Amino acid sequence: MTTPSDPSARLRDTLELLAPGTALRDGLERIQRGHTGGLIVLGDDDAVVDICDGGIEFDVPFSPTLLRELSKMDGAVVLSSDLSRIVRANVQLVPSPSYPTAETGTRHRAAERTALHTGVPTVSVSASMNTLTLYAHGQRHLLDEPAVLTARANQALSTVERYRGRLDLAGQRLFVAEMNDYATVADVLNVLQRQLMLQRAVGDMDRGIVELGVDSRQLALQLTELRGTIDEDVEMLVRDYIAAATVPGDEQVAEALASLGQLPDSELLNTALLARALGLPATEENLMQSVAPRGYRALSRVPRVQKFLMDHVVAEFGTLAELLSADPERLAGAEHVSPLWARHIYEGLRRMA
Repeated sequence: MTTPSDPSARLRDTLELLAPGTALRDGLERIQRGHTGGLIVLGDDDAVVDICDGGIEFDVPFSPTLLRELSKMDGAVVLSSDLSRIVRANVQLVPSPSYPTAETGTRHRAAERTALHTGVPTVSVSASMNTLTLYAHGQRHLLDEPAVLTARANQALSTVERYRGRLDLAGQRLFVAEMNDYATVADVLNVLQRQLMLQRAVGDMDRGIVELGVDSRQLALQLTELRGTIDEDVEMLVRDYIAAATVPGDEQVAEALASLGQLPDSELLNTALLARALGLPATEENLMQSVAPRGYRALSRVPRVQKFLMDHVVAEFGTLAELLSADPERLAGAEHVSPLWARHIYEGLRRMA
């Protein structure tokens, strides 16, 4: 299990361990079907040991049936950090009461405070509500049944398909405008909006697919196809249009991407905020102002052209219009562009034009 710094990514890793089809999820569902309730700590590091009081200490291989039987006792069950063994049962957890919790049930309050106190994911199985709740990385997440997850994932996939269709249409319109040198600020922001919407819809669906476990294969394949190269596409659009005297630096591009990533979903249709992130004119009357791309998006469509080569070509010509008017000999005059690469880029751009 990886532990990236992003809490959302860490939660995603934990959900993968609890996905339908795993032995751990099988054990939790057995407890759920038995209506006895349960409290399971997914790790036994020193912080967990410090808040354990009483119970039974042993070290046996994990099995779903054993987890179900041990959960019939009132206390918590503690698993090893790799989830391969059960190390404690019938334990009373005594986390610090200073950690806030909005839960009302004793088991759920203990689970949330244990996760906050120790940093170790904890699962509470409700006997009365018949639900599974994960507390991990400062977040509370309800583990839905596979049928509910599948219906939700299919609905999300339809949304992603709709966003992809709209983006492809807008992207093609912008590309035609770029190749004919009549792109406007409004054209650029229209594509950027749709790129960000698709990017976020794909990100939201990623976690839903992880939660489906063994049932996610077909959905994952469809999502991969719809995702395409969306992250690279957003970066290339930013590199093409961000306000910079010459070739934009990686740090400047990263700051713009971070600024766009931090926008709330409700602000994605606010063209002024998107424009400011790129340093473009942000007023309504300036939306029809012409803008000239540097050529990154066009070059990214030429097979096998790496970014460092794009930087040298863009530094040499400045705009896509200049790049399109260049012959192979002029292209070969750019730094690090060999005659072979110059011919390859020239022919690739000619095919697109």
